[in-house]
Amino acid sequence: MVAQPSERPPDESLKPALSAREMDVLKAWLQPLQTALGLEADRGFSNLQGRQERFHAFLSRQCAAPPPCPLPQDSLHRLATLAQEFAGYPELEEPSRRRLVTTTRQWLHGLRQRLEPSTPMAPPRLRVQAAPVSSSTGNGRESLALDAALSKVRGIGPKLAERLAALGLLVVRDLLLYFPRDYVDYSALRRIEALEPGETATIVATVRRCHGFTSPRNPNLSILELQLQDPTGRLKVTRFLAGRRFSSPAALHAQARLYPPGATVAVSGLVKTGPYGVSFQDPLIEVMESASSPLRSRQIGRLIPVYALTEGLSADRMRSLVETVLPASSQWSDPLPIETQRRRQLMPRPDALRVIHQPSDREQLQQARRRLVFDEFLLLQLGLMQRRSRWRQRQAPVLSIAGQRDGLVGRFLEQLPFQFTAAQQRVLAEIEQDLARAEPMARLVQGDVGSGKTVVAIAALLKAVESGWQGALMAPTEVLAEQHYRGLCRWLIPLNVTVELLTGSTPRPARRRMLTDLANGTLQILVGTHALIEDPVDFSRLGLVVVDEQHRFGVKQRNRLLAKGLQPHLLTMTATPIPRTLALSLHGDLDVSQIDELPPGRTPIQTQLLASTSRQEAYDLIASEIAKGQRAYVVLPLVEESEKLDLRSAVDVHRQLSEEIFPDRSVGLLHGRLNSADKQSVIRAFAEGRCDVLVSTTVVEVGVDVPEASVMMIDHADRFGLAQLHQLRGRVGRGAAASHCLLVNDSRNLLARQRLEVLVRSHDGFEIAEMDLRLRGPGQVLGTRQSGLPDLALASLADDGSVLEEAREEASSLIRQDPALEQYPTLRQLLEEQQRRLTAAGQLN
Repeated sequence: MVAQPSERPPDESLKPALSAREMDVLKAWLQPLQTALGLEADRGFSNLQGRQERFHAFLSRQCAAPPPCPLPQDSLHRLATLAQEFAGYPELEEPSRRRLVTTTRQWLHGLRQRLEPSTPMAPPRLRVQAAPVSSSTGNGRESLALDAALSKVRGIGPKLAERLAALGLLVVRDLLLYFPRDYVDYSALRRIEALEPGETATIVATVRRCHGFTSPRNPNLSILELQLQDPTGRLKVTRFLAGRRFSSPAALHAQARLYPPGATVAVSGLVKTGPYGVSFQDPLIEVMESASSPLRSRQIGRLIPVYALTEGLSADRMRSLVETVLPASSQWSDPLPIETQRRRQLMPRPDALRVIHQPSDREQLQQARRRLVFDEFLLLQLGLMQRRSRWRQRQAPVLSIAGQRDGLVGRFLEQLPFQFTAAQQRVLAEIEQDLARAEPMARLVQGDVGSGKTVVAIAALLKAVESGWQGALMAPTEVLAEQHYRGLCRWLIPLNVTVELLTGSTPRPARRRMLTDLANGTLQILVGTHALIEDPVDFSRLGLVVVDEQHRFGVKQRNRLLAKGLQPHLLTMTATPIPRTLALSLHGDLDVSQIDELPPGRTPIQTQLLASTSRQEAYDLIASEIAKGQRAYVVLPLVEESEKLDLRSAVDVHRQLSEEIFPDRSVGLLHGRLNSADKQSVIRAFAEGRCDVLVSTTVVEVGVDVPEASVMMIDHADRFGLAQLHQLRGRVGRGAAASHCLLVNDSRNLLARQRLEVLVRSHDGFEIAEMDLRLRGPGQVLGTRQSGLPDLALASLADDGSVLEEAREEASSLIRQDPALEQYPTLRQLLEEQQRRLTAAGQLN
């Protein structure tokens, strides 16, 4: 008689669940077995003939070779038995075959269920009470006005009012607009088995035991240990009780009685792991009447706002103060009509102000934040568009003569040793169209390093001169201004156009002569730095202002130069690629042209990331390039050694390179502390080939144009922003020779390395700038100069691009319908207040 397999289900007490990968292996082994058993049952247990073997041989072979995953010992024995039984399958009668096939199918199905990981138990449900509406006055009879002094709020005395003033919080409105900088998320409900170290979470569990004792090392510290349990596991939670009053047995017993065995508790905190498994760090605990009772706690199970604080002001105190004034948010008039709110799916502003401080969940918080971010961007765009509207209403000189490309512009283009690219021709045509109109041009030309923006600007300046007007070109540094001046002299003196350079270093006699020529119209184009906006500089007929590296100048500086003429046209340039969201915010009042094509013949720059221990590799490459007649830059972030920063300085590296590494070569040193004459001397020596290696700080970031330079070595590259590194890289690759950019990374920080690898991978300036904006924020990308923009309290130019686009669309629609916003008094008032704050900030600076 043949032994039959047992029909007893697998022992559930021995349930060694497999990992997901192991489970995949088991399923791959089981599938052909189950398929064969099913076919055999469908065909009447006839021992089917397969392509290579019969059913019984296949089953016997498969059962004798278990899958390569951990199986229980009893299962391995069973499979060995089945292998023997299926070997004798041909001799069995049909009923015995039926029983063997059926019971094997059942057993294999049970094996899969036994080893499959169980589905995690659903998290507990928790009822959180809505925040109570509190009065915001001392007597509780009426709520405070938005402009009421904080000293009138209940609980704020003179000392606390002084501390709040240090944070810029003076009236109720300020406190409502003091948004949380982050949130502690206790709203994530978990079962004990699902807790992950490092997350903040909340559990609902039953108290099994509570034990209290005084620390043997510190008599002022007592400890409560709670043993908790839920359907998925157990957990130990510890509460620390500071103070001698808890050290007596009676006091400890009273504390332990707060958590009787069998009580239901909700616990929130940061999950940590320790010698006894996972637990909570500094847990918040509340005993619940039942698992379905609402929580009384203002923190457990909630999103807890985190505010920036000052000395003497605790987090709980700040949360309490904000909660006290929250009812005043209902007085806030919504600047947007209801139909706009519905169309844009925006939460009402009073609700958004309340929710941003007391969100019930993440989704509600996102809706509130989106509304407030939309408002910030809307005001920003309205301000820019009104500025642009006012600008267009002014009368500008019409810079257009017959022949267009004949005359000065045509002769200039003819003497160039290269042809304009299609992108340059397109941008010049856009500029010429603007100059031919009576409304002033306000155009930004963006172009990557070496794309040929400067020659386009020269053509525009010649257009002004040809029309009988003067031109001004302002650059942010003397190095760049002098570079532009030399270029203009090279092209314009043969055309009999007068050009002069005015910087802080210009001698007094030359300055007096220059200003006289400028005032009587003899001087046609003036190049300079901030010196151009000084009061004595007076143009006779200023028709066009060109501002290079626009983002380095504040709006006030730009406007002071524009005020030198009746109403000159404005052309701004930048080689710093600006992401779209930042461009819309910073240059929303300008038309944007992009030179998105490099001149032919440029070879791609090979960018390489080196460890600080591989500097010799960089020096070997520099030596081989110099031997070919090329030149090299070595750029460092510091001029001299700093006591606070462990960085190599330009002075030290210059000494090392000139004395040890390249003793038979000429090594120059360039930094911002040199006077103008010395800077020009160093740059001229490098450009003319009398200097082989130029050690420099970032003063070479813009303006130094040496086609023979083929190596850019940037030491401590992790100290620079990506956009700045891209600018520096653009100093090489300007000739026909293959060029190299070597980034020496001293940092062990993984993020620093990832940032630099973006530069190795990409040569697209806009992609690099977008990543720089995301990693460092707009303040770092733009530098520290004022942009004339309001501070954004909540909005992120890196993350909220879609909201910015929506706000820009809405602002454009509003300005078209109602330029003065007469139908939107609240919006107009907010905009006026913003402009007053910006004006006041500008005066303070």
